[in-house]
Amino acid sequence: MTKTKKAVHRCAWADNDPLMRVYHDEEWGVPERDSRVLWEALMLDGFQAGLSWLTILRKREAFRKAFRNFDPKKVARMGEADVERLMQNEGIIRSRAKIEATINGARIYVAMADAGEDFSTYVWKMAGNKPIQNSGPVPAKTPLSEEISAALKKRGFKFVGPVIVYAWMQAVGIVNDHSPDCFRRKAV
Repeated sequence: MTKTKKAVHRCAWADNDPLMRVYHDEEWGVPERDSRVLWEALMLDGFQAGLSWLTILRKREAFRKAFRNFDPKKVARMGEADVERLMQNEGIIRSRAKIEATINGARIYVAMADAGEDFSTYVWKMAGNKPIQNSGPVPAKTPLSEEISAALKKRGFKFVGPVIVYAWMQAVGIVNDHSPDCFRRKAV
C-alpha cells in the first residue's frame, strides 16, 4: 500500500518559482525582532520599488556583499566613492537614489542606536508589539503602514512609502498575510 502525499498549500504568489517557495516557506511572515535584520529588509524593500520581489531575491546575496552584509555602521561610513563603485556593480539594482537612500538609512539607524533607541522596539511599538493577524483581502497599504511610513520619513528615511512599508511589514511578520489555506498561516 502506498501513502498518498498530502498537497502543500501555500500563498499563490509563492508557488511559481523555487526561490520564492523557499523564501515563503522559511522567511516571509515570520516575526522578526532583530533590528539589523529589520533594517536590511526595509532597505531591500526600498530597492524593490518598481520591480518584482523575485528580482531582489535573486540579487540579495550580491546586495549583501555590496553593502557589507548590511552592517549599518559600515554602510553609514560609505561615501561618494562607494556610491560610484556601487553604480558599476551589475549584481545589484544600480539606482543612485536607492543606493544613497540605503547609506542615509544606515546613518539614521546608527544615530538612533547611538541615542539609545532600538530600531526593532521603535517599529514594533507602533504595531502594538505583536503580529497583526490580517483576514480578508490583502491591502496594498493600511493606516498602520501609513503611520509607520510617516514616522520613518520624518526621521529622514527614503523609499519608505506606505505601500513599500506594508510589503515590508508582511515580509518581517509585523502582519500575517498568509492566505487562509496556506500551511504557514498558523505557523507564523
